[in-house]
This record gives sequence, structure tokens and C-alpha cells, in this order.
Amino acid sequence: MKFAKYTLVKVALLLVCSACGQAQADWALATDPLAVRTLPDNRQIQPQNPPSFTWSRHPLSPASYVIEVKLAGAVVSTFTSARNWYLPSKKFAAGTYNWRVRPSTSNEWSSPRTFVIDATSKVFEVPESSTLRAAIVLRPRPRGLEDNATFFASWSAAKRADRTQVLTWLSTEVIRNMTAIAPVSDAEWPLSPGKVRTAANEAQNARVISRTNQSARQLEAASLLYRVTGENQYLVEAIARGDQEAALSPNGGTSFVNHDQGNRAIAQSLIKAVDNLGSALDAPRRAAWLEMVRVRTNAMYLDLAAQTGRLDQYPYDSHAASNIGFLTLISTLSLGDIPEAKDWFDFSFRAFVSSYSVWSGPEGGFANGTAYAEYEADYALQIWPALAYATKVDLFTKPWASGFLDYLMHFVPPGSQTHVFGDGHETLPEIRMMKGFAAHFATPAAAWYYKNLIRTDDSLATLQAPYPLPVATVATPAPPGNSAYYPSIGWAAMHSDIGNLQRTSVYFKSSPYGSFNHSHGDQNGFVLASAGVPLLTESGWYDWYDSPLWSSWYRQTKAHNALTFDNGQGQLVDGYETTMARNGRITAFAPKATVDYVAGDATLAYGGQLTSALRKLWFLRTTDAVVVQDQVTSATPRVFEWNFHTYAPIVVDAGGAISVTNQGRKVCVVPVSTGARFEKRTGPPPQPGTYEEHGVFIKSAAALSGEFLTVLDVGCKKPLIKLGKSGTARTLTVGKQVVTLPN
Repeated sequence: MKFAKYTLVKVALLLVCSACGQAQADWALATDPLAVRTLPDNRQIQPQNPPSFTWSRHPLSPASYVIEVKLAGAVVSTFTSARNWYLPSKKFAAGTYNWRVRPSTSNEWSSPRTFVIDATSKVFEVPESSTLRAAIVLRPRPRGLEDNATFFASWSAAKRADRTQVLTWLSTEVIRNMTAIAPVSDAEWPLSPGKVRTAANEAQNARVISRTNQSARQLEAASLLYRVTGENQYLVEAIARGDQEAALSPNGGTSFVNHDQGNRAIAQSLIKAVDNLGSALDAPRRAAWLEMVRVRTNAMYLDLAAQTGRLDQYPYDSHAASNIGFLTLISTLSLGDIPEAKDWFDFSFRAFVSSYSVWSGPEGGFANGTAYAEYEADYALQIWPALAYATKVDLFTKPWASGFLDYLMHFVPPGSQTHVFGDGHETLPEIRMMKGFAAHFATPAAAWYYKNLIRTDDSLATLQAPYPLPVATVATPAPPGNSAYYPSIGWAAMHSDIGNLQRTSVYFKSSPYGSFNHSHGDQNGFVLASAGVPLLTESGWYDWYDSPLWSSWYRQTKAHNALTFDNGQGQLVDGYETTMARNGRITAFAPKATVDYVAGDATLAYGGQLTSALRKLWFLRTTDAVVVQDQVTSATPRVFEWNFHTYAPIVVDAGGAISVTNQGRKVCVVPVSTGARFEKRTGPPPQPGTYEEHGVFIKSAAALSGEFLTVLDVGCKKPLIKLGKSGTARTLTVGKQVVTLPN
């Protein structure tokens, strides 16, 4: 996503305050920050045509709503929806539209809102559910595979040349795991944790997801190999694994209540195996497997359908937001075999494809962090291809999907050693997820990313991908732009040269999602890496969600490269209802050939403890240095602090110069402002086998305001650094580059 082409900057600037300027009397605009946003709005250019319409529910909960769309003052479309969202099935002509919505039982119209369809709006039409269902049940099994994906004997010479090695890899894996993976059993998880979080419960939850994922992959892979090769050994293995999963109690440790992720893995792998094996599965066994799919999926459906579709009004539930995708695919593959599948499908399909992700706007970022974006790519590879074959609705062609790939390229570029921002930021990226996702796009940037992610393809995902891979059709790979801004999540990426593995990378965040869900109290935080090696990074590790470590350190501001005060006090991260409202925002982003500039405002994140918290950051591409300016004020005197963290020793030489060297990459931290001392601080023990240090610049006395001005000299080249004036403005010279500083 090159910023020069960024018409989408207009699209999502007001995601969290989606109807600022509208009267509070407008019933369609919720005051609850966790409620659904009323969109489209604010004359936003829609990347998707037709757009999805969403609004907050009317207080009287009518049975349906009427949506009216006008063009040039004339009504051009009227829709009726039983839920508080609607996805038209046909595209709109180019133009500037107004829309409003009312309960079907009254004329209480919402305030009108405006959106734009233009030449950049990509057509993504989805037929009505009844039309899709009728076509799906007529499709022969396997529904979830490409039409020409069956028996190896029918593959073309070109396909054999391309996919035989992949087939061999998957065969080797499945044969090895016939003995390497023990049968799953209820005896492995004796606890019934429900939603109670303790160390013992979380340890069992980790075992459940690990073992059910192992079993699910083996079952799916064996059934696929039988479909492709016809070899009996794979049928025997698939039957054995399917019988083991079907024998697990839907009320035990893998129940929906105890572990929704394990529950959905079992249901999805069983229905995929039923689809792949077809008539090779005997009738009694097929009925038993389908019954287990029915019981487990119905539990998932009843949870999602509560309050007539609880995600419709309150979408910010990370597990539920993933579960609806699994429900969509399971229902699609179950139609005609499980009576309840019709209700599952009608409830989930259009809802899932309508907006897809609540963790970003339409430009495709992911506010929960790149570790969770990796999981999202994994889910997409499990769900989207099979869904496309069965329904002919390809989510890889949805505008959000291409933006999500751009985001992965910018924040997890080739060579990255860690993720950034949010839970799991310290983990090594699982490259096969990103590579597999990129394989579905026929663009130069996708081809560059795919080529430079040095890892063998995931054989199961590749064998189920279209042939030829879309990415393989690109003649000339080319990297994306060096700089990118994702306005709806408040993230910016700046690279010296993204196409060069020796690049310097700077990541900045000031997010309207605040510290909600898997996000942290790191508004106005940044991360600095060189050749993928973390230099100034985030600290702590993700033992489990809501653990003592997670609460007391990992997500706290003091664990990030951000401002605190009075011995580590920072942004307010407690309180489910308030963390999204305590947020940040990027107020400026200006990329240029030699310097990138980004500014953030994290005042709200501090929950009234500070009256302003502003950070401005310049990435001096020519000098390979970063200038960071922080300006902070408070109604009461505070001792302000500038924190940074490393995975290597922080060295202070005899002259007071501060440097960090990690894996041969180096940065010097040069304070320019005066009146602060440096000290090292201690944190909790790092993850076993890792190393962390924590540094902080501390103002010498409590004050109502303060400024930190810091230069990060990548490579420790020691350029001349000089603070001066140009007229009334202050200037900072770093080598041959000059920055004009706000006063």
C-alpha cells in the first residue's frame, strides 16, 4: 500500500468516532465505545462496492429496519434488513450517496450519512443466501476443493511439475505423524475450567489447542491425501483420527464452554473429512461424525445467535469474531446433510463476508497486533479457499484482504525476528502463514513478499490452493512503498528501504483501539529494528491472557518505549468498558523521500492523569537516524520519564554515551534535551532463554510540563547533532539533515 495512492486515508479516519458531528439524538449512533459503528459516513470513499451498512440498534428492538439510499436527492435503493447491518447484493454506480435507516415500525429516521463510490471502489458482489444455498447443495463433493483438485492421475503435466513436491512433503508429514501423534482422549484434560483463568486451567487450555490442532490437521491432511492419491493407507488414517475426534465428549474439556477453539477445530476437521472422503466413508461412521459436527457447531451457533446476533451490536469479541468464520465454513460444507446447517448458514454467511474484521477499517490493518494478525492469516487459509470453491465467493478478492496483506508486508517484512505491538509481540513470526496468505494475490508486491519469505510453503495449504497459485502468475515482483499509514488502527511503518533485508525499520502506534482486548497501553509507542534485529523493543512475554505478569507488566506502559511518570505510572489499561475509549490517535503522517514524519496524541490513554501527551517522530532516511520529541503537560506536578527496552545490554561508556548492540546491529541513544538523568530499571524475569534490559531518562524534578528530545543513531555513526534556531523556530541538525521542531 503505497501512501501516494492512499485514497483510503479518507476512508477510515473516524472509525472509532464514526459519526462525529452528528446529533446525539440520532438513535443509530451508539454512545457506548464497544458498540458497532454507524458506517459508511463522513463522505468516505468506499474501497468496496457495494459497501456494508451498519448502525446501532434502535432501543425498541424492531423486527426489521428499512435502509434508504439516495443519489442526487433521489431515492435509488430501499432495502429491508432483519439485523442492524446490510450488504447489498449488487454494486452501486459511481457517485456521492446519502443513506439513512429507520425501524420498520416507525418513521424515526436516523441522521443522513454520506459516502462516495468512485473508480477506486472495487466491486465485491455477494449473491443472496438463498441463491447460494441452492447452488451449494448441487455441487458434488468435495465441495471444499478446487474442481480439478481430485486424483493425481488426472493432473496435467504442468501441475505435476508444480505440485508433486508439495504432495510428497504432505505425504511424508502424515506418514510420520501416524505414529508421532498420539490419539486424542478426554483423559488428557480432566479439568472443566469454563471461563475461569488460573495457571492450571490455562495450562490445560494450551494442551487442548495444541492437541486438537494436531489431530485436526492430521485428519484433514489424511483425508485430502486419500482424495488426491486414492491410497488406502490415508483412508485408514483418516478414519482412525476421525473416530478419535468423534469419541471426544462435547461436554468435556473440548466442549464449547470449556474451549471454543478446540471445539471448532474438531467440528471443522470432521466436516472437511466428510467432504473429502465422500462415499469412501461408510454410512454409520459418516452419521456419527456428522452428529458430532452438529452438536459442537450448534453450541457455537447458539452462542453467536444470542441476543438475535450478539456480534451485530457488540462486535469486539476476538473469539466470537473468529468463531463466526468457522461457523460459516462448517455450515457451507454441512448443507443437505445436517438440518440445522440452513439456519447456521443464513445466520453467518453474509455477516461474515460483509465486514470480515472488526479490528480495522477497510484499509486492512489489524489493531490487535501482528502476532494475532498471523493467527488471522492462518484462519483465512483454513476457511477462505474452501469457502470460495463451495460458494464462488472469494474473500481474497475483498478489498480488505489486499489491504491486510499490505499491512503484513509493512509490519512483518522479510527478516523480521519478532512481531510488533500487542500480545505475542515477542514471538518469532510463523512465516508460512504470511507466505500462504500472500500466495493468493497476483500483484507485484505479493510476489516480492512471497519470494523473500524464506521458508518452505505449508504443504496442506498449498495443496488446497488454486492452481496455478495467483502469486506465480506475476512476471515482475516489486516491493511495496517504504512508508505506510493505517488510519483506522493508528499505526505507521517507516523503512529505509523495505526491499533491502539490511533495512532500518521504525514502527509507531497511537491507536483508537487503546489497550482493548489484545492491545497494550503503548499509545505513542515505537519499535526500532535493523535488518530485522530488534534494537529498541517491547518487553515482557505472553504467558497467558489476564495472567499476573500480563496485568502488572506486559501490557503496562512502562514495559514499552513510551512515556510514564512518577516511577512507572502510565496509561490506564484496566476496565473492559473503558480501555477502548482511553486511546491514542495519529494526528499527522508525512512520508517523503528523505524523511518520514509521524505525530501522535496519547492524552486520552492516560485517563486524565495528564493534560497532554504528544509525540513527534522523524525518520531521517538519509542519515539513518530517528528523532523523537515528546511534549507532556499535567495539572499537577509530575516527574516525567522516557522509557526504552532492549534484548541486549545497555552500555554506558565513561563519557556517558549510551548504546545497544544486538546481533551485530547497533544504536546509540542520544538525549538532546537537558534536565534528565539516565538509569537502568528492573522488570520481571524475562522469558526463559531470553535477555532484557530496561532504560529510562528521568526528569530531575516534578513539573507541570516537560520535553524529551532524543536522537536514535542507528549504527552509531556519531553524526553532528546540533540544536539551533531558524527565526522563531527551533531546529535540530543531525548530520546533513535538519528538522524543524514545534515549540
